[in-house]
Amino acid sequence: MHIIDDLAERGLLQQTTDDQGLRNHLNENVVTLYCGFDPTADSLHIGHLLPLTLLKRFQQYGHRPLALIGGGTGLIGDPSGRSTERSLNSADVVKGFTEQIQQQIERIIEFKSDGSNGAVKNNHDWLASLTFIEMLRDVGKHFGINYMLSKDSVTSRLEQGLSFTEFSYMILQSIDFKNLYEKENCSLQIGGSDQWGNITAGMELIRRTRSEQQEEEADVYGLTVPLITKSDGTKFGKTAGGAVWLDPEKTSPYEFYQFWINTDDRDVIRFLKFFTFLSLEEIDQLEKELEKAPEKRMPHKRLAEEMTKLVHGEEALKQAEKITEALFSGDIKSLNAEEIEQGFKDVPSVTIDEKESGLIDLLVTANISSSKRQAREDIKNGAVYINGERKQDLAYHLTVEDRLDDRFTIVRRGKKKYFLIRFES
Repeated sequence: MHIIDDLAERGLLQQTTDDQGLRNHLNENVVTLYCGFDPTADSLHIGHLLPLTLLKRFQQYGHRPLALIGGGTGLIGDPSGRSTERSLNSADVVKGFTEQIQQQIERIIEFKSDGSNGAVKNNHDWLASLTFIEMLRDVGKHFGINYMLSKDSVTSRLEQGLSFTEFSYMILQSIDFKNLYEKENCSLQIGGSDQWGNITAGMELIRRTRSEQQEEEADVYGLTVPLITKSDGTKFGKTAGGAVWLDPEKTSPYEFYQFWINTDDRDVIRFLKFFTFLSLEEIDQLEKELEKAPEKRMPHKRLAEEMTKLVHGEEALKQAEKITEALFSGDIKSLNAEEIEQGFKDVPSVTIDEKESGLIDLLVTANISSSKRQAREDIKNGAVYINGERKQDLAYHLTVEDRLDDRFTIVRRGKKKYFLIRFES
């Protein structure tokens, strides 16, 4: 199957600048392509996974992807898809973000040390040395104001206000494409549909500068993927706790796994096509499983498995699955301290230093029960569990034996209300 057909069948094709020309170009060449990622935070989030997996998909078809980190453009800020201007970070902060993002990209896309199958690049390497006069004389003269004003990334911001800094972003991204074309033989830029104007501007700059040098017309292309929406109308990649990050310190592998496994039934097959490298035939089979036995949630589990393994690795996937199973079965004692930290990251917690504590007092101290009277009722009614075991003895005292890894006790009240008790060492 041609990669363009694969993308189309997966619903990943929004726009191309020349569909047939691009097909022929990909058939006849090992194509170097790129996508940019601006370091606006210390981690990428799952909204970046679509372009990342797209680069990896092209690599699997034998092409050469470049993941371009915007160490230079990240100092400016892309106005595309935004209603307000970004806050500008210092050069040191952007440099730190860049290093962390590079590590994340290299965990998802495997690059050989010689760069033959792709690489991570940083546009700070060429933009930082560009003088303002050079940009105006050599680049700016190729950008008509009317042309720039016609781009969606600009027109959508004119009423709210657009600074010259953000207005210039299109020129900087165009310089990126031109530089990668000349230095890396990069002939294809990909991105989200909101990047269409920036992509076509870069193509136009390459063609104009080559025309100046009286060379043959450049064979360059652009391709965009759709912006992801969820069937329930909520924004993709957002949870009650905020964004879903690729950094395990910001979003644990367990939380990451849970995000995917809780995908809406209406979205799960679409997301399998978008994000995973499963064959379309296997995804069709999973869709049939969903129709036949929706309660088993087989596509959801497969989606969670594939994405957690891709981003965090096999061991992290096993750990996320273990936590999930322990919480489902109530076998809390099977978890170690790290797994408890992940699985109970967002539940109410309290730190105490007592070596021994009466259960009634503990329930009140930790705000698990509203009063001692309520605590007694909860215990007598069998609503209180310590590390997964029901406790109905009003005189029960917690001891060191009730501590997991000598650090935690998990209290459950009712079916789903968990509380984490931390013990000071």
